[in-house]
Amino acid sequence: MKEIFGTGGDGPGGSGYFPPAPAALAAKVRTLAPSMTRSMQRVAEAVANDPAGCAALTVTGLAELTGTSEATVVRTARILGYPGYRDLRLALAGLAAQQQSGRAPAITTDIAVDDPLSDVVAKLAYDEQQTLADTAAGLDTVQLAAAVTALATARRTDVYGVGASGLVAQDLTQKLLRIGLIAHAHSDPHLAVTNAVQLRGGDVAIAITHSGSTGDVIEPLRVAFEHGATTVAITGRPDGPVTQYADHVLTTSTARESELRPAAMSSRTSQLLVVDCLFVGVAQRTYETAAPALSASYEALAHRHRR
Repeated sequence: MKEIFGTGGDGPGGSGYFPPAPAALAAKVRTLAPSMTRSMQRVAEAVANDPAGCAALTVTGLAELTGTSEATVVRTARILGYPGYRDLRLALAGLAAQQQSGRAPAITTDIAVDDPLSDVVAKLAYDEQQTLADTAAGLDTVQLAAAVTALATARRTDVYGVGASGLVAQDLTQKLLRIGLIAHAHSDPHLAVTNAVQLRGGDVAIAITHSGSTGDVIEPLRVAFEHGATTVAITGRPDGPVTQYADHVLTTSTARESELRPAAMSSRTSQLLVVDCLFVGVAQRTYETAAPALSASYEALAHRHRR
């Protein structure tokens, strides 16, 4: 499995390591908190909810505030991508400054049952915007470029997804087909595994799962991985089981889940952004063949509508 976060450095303490920018910190807190231990979640939630206040605290102060230990605070900082707490404090100060300037607004409140539709529209629009911004901030462009290269030269691409992620899988395959590439979307787990057995080196398999633990997409990805295909995971949980079989991991973000807005809704937004990035990257790499194929598909559809 490749490096998931960062800018291509060697991780905390390694040469070439650069801590995440403040905007990326906000995205990482939202993405990684659900997979942390409960004590680490308390630290992550504290820094997300009050970056200015936490930036003013020592490691001991933040540990006392969250009812945890200094070691837990340091471990949380490292999971978020910082060598130590001092670096996290600097990022928190930067995030607080962005929020005060209006460039990084605070997280919106959840949608209430009695909210008027005008508020629902505003809150959903904000959450969608924040989800896209978080995904863009946390997306590893080195991993993205490697996935694009694999797709652009693939003999065939299989994409696995179920439920809302299945819709995203269909969207990606339709895009690839329109530029002349061979691609198949699989939502039936049995057919997915049956097809994965046929993959080999030079093929690509993509698993789309927000939770990172959907067995119906992990199993075909495992089979494809073991048969030599290049494998890609698009997931909101970079430490999830699906990444065990992924050569490249593309991490998505999601708005906070609520009773009226399950994860499946908000995760789809970030997944579609990653899909669009993959598609545009592949279209750029294969422009000489992609452009005529797109023109032909447009013309075929226009002819159908004129009939």
